[in-house]
Amino acid sequence: MAALGGDGLRLLSVSRPERQPESAALGGPGPGLCCWVSVFSCLSLACSYVGSLYVWKSELPRDHPAVIKRRFTSVLVVSSLSPLCVLLWRELTGIQPGTSLLTLMGFRLEGIFPAALLPLLLTMILFLGPLMQLSMDCPCDLADRLKVVLAPRSWAGCLTDMRWLRNQVIAPLTEELVFRACMLPMLAPCTGLGPAVFTCPLFFGVAHFHHIFEQLRFRQSSVGSIFLSAAFQFSYTAVFGAYTAFLFIRTGHLIGPVLCHSFCNYMGFPAVCAALEHPQRRLLLAGYALGVGFFLLLLQPLTDPKLYGSLPLCVLLERAGDSEAPLCS
Repeated sequence: MAALGGDGLRLLSVSRPERQPESAALGGPGPGLCCWVSVFSCLSLACSYVGSLYVWKSELPRDHPAVIKRRFTSVLVVSSLSPLCVLLWRELTGIQPGTSLLTLMGFRLEGIFPAALLPLLLTMILFLGPLMQLSMDCPCDLADRLKVVLAPRSWAGCLTDMRWLRNQVIAPLTEELVFRACMLPMLAPCTGLGPAVFTCPLFFGVAHFHHIFEQLRFRQSSVGSIFLSAAFQFSYTAVFGAYTAFLFIRTGHLIGPVLCHSFCNYMGFPAVCAALEHPQRRLLLAGYALGVGFFLLLLQPLTDPKLYGSLPLCVLLERAGDSEAPLCS
């Protein structure tokens, strides 16, 4: 947030020095005010999303099915209304994206198949070590695991499990919609795409601090360990948020970040300590290293914008005067 203060709050300048920024040309507010509108809009979205989780008064813990069902209702309402915030931002700033609102938010058909498959494949490569660890620790063989995964009864059980629905469906969909699809279009004209990748996750990371209050309320651990856990969670959710923001910008689709979010929720944070104590730790550590290495090697090729067609955020920045955004090529 400090990077957005003072002179850092600006709209991207146009390519010709004598030309005014688009918002000024349209009779809108000045560049600094436009950026404060963007930041305030993002803060409002984050507060509304987290606040919707607490409109229901309950003495039950967050994992209780009744609590999860109520939170489903409120968070789906807030997420459904969140595009209105982008619409209001557009009217207040006078910025015209050059595409429809849904397209700008990643709801489009062009390039949808590679956008669904390639980011997920890239994320699975990153988790090569944990996937190997999961496979080694599972007593059944691959054929039995595939039978379980593909069995209709197994899916029926998942769809009636409130925790599974929350972690694999509702949370990935609503969080990516609010914190990526809605926030990035508002931040990008103000900061540029690169800074937006790292600014947007700050709202996402801070939004997870509400877990502190629930843990303190139910005395789930000592105060020190709760705050230490919260700091750690903020760190990795911010890093993950930067990754999915990068995917959203480079693919122009929402589906990739949602699927990657769901996969990461399923896998959890890699159990590195357990891998160090594993009987086959050398093989596992090699898998961890190979996963990270191949991920870094394939990050740019598998997110090449040429695979996904015209990128809405890049069109937005071109209209704002930045025709050479590095993430657009």
